[in-house]
Amino acid sequence: MTLPAGQGSSVPPSPGTVRVWDPLLRFIHWGIAAAFLTAWLSAEEVMAVHEAAGLTIIALVGLRALWGLIGSSHARFSDFAPSGAGLLAYMRTLVQRRANRYLGHNPAGGAMALTLWFALLGTAVLGLLTRYPVPALRPYGHFLEEAHEVLANGTLVLVGLHLAGVLVSSLLHRENLLLSMLTGRKRAE
Repeated sequence: MTLPAGQGSSVPPSPGTVRVWDPLLRFIHWGIAAAFLTAWLSAEEVMAVHEAAGLTIIALVGLRALWGLIGSSHARFSDFAPSGAGLLAYMRTLVQRRANRYLGHNPAGGAMALTLWFALLGTAVLGLLTRYPVPALRPYGHFLEEAHEVLANGTLVLVGLHLAGVLVSSLLHRENLLLSMLTGRKRAE
């Protein structure tokens, strides 16, 4: 269900803006960001905090997957899951600085979101398997730990690419995408 502009949010509507990111989507987004930062900072230091952050990531990615099926229009996978050809075409126009503006996720943003969720989920699940090994996997404990660390570092690289993409798109289209993920609103045009 889509609420009229300004309802369901503490942010009053600005003239010429529309609600794009619903409150639950923004909660999940920033919750995942906070949980990943917490997991990263607590690695090898405070295992209980590190583990809680990983479990939080699993729960939030699961909730986001559900919301991608039943959520608001721009939260749904059908709104942003790109095809390979669509992503390549978008990247070509982006390099040429002619990329179309999207109200929801652009193809690169959609691909990055999906990639990040899989990387986050994989990292967290591998972390759980190192902490609570399945008997059949015990001989592979060291490998699982190494894979967890490699995937965590890879996820950090993806986060950096995500932030770079937000910056590039913000500059190209002259809109503050970080602010839109805080307020839920974007320019209507």
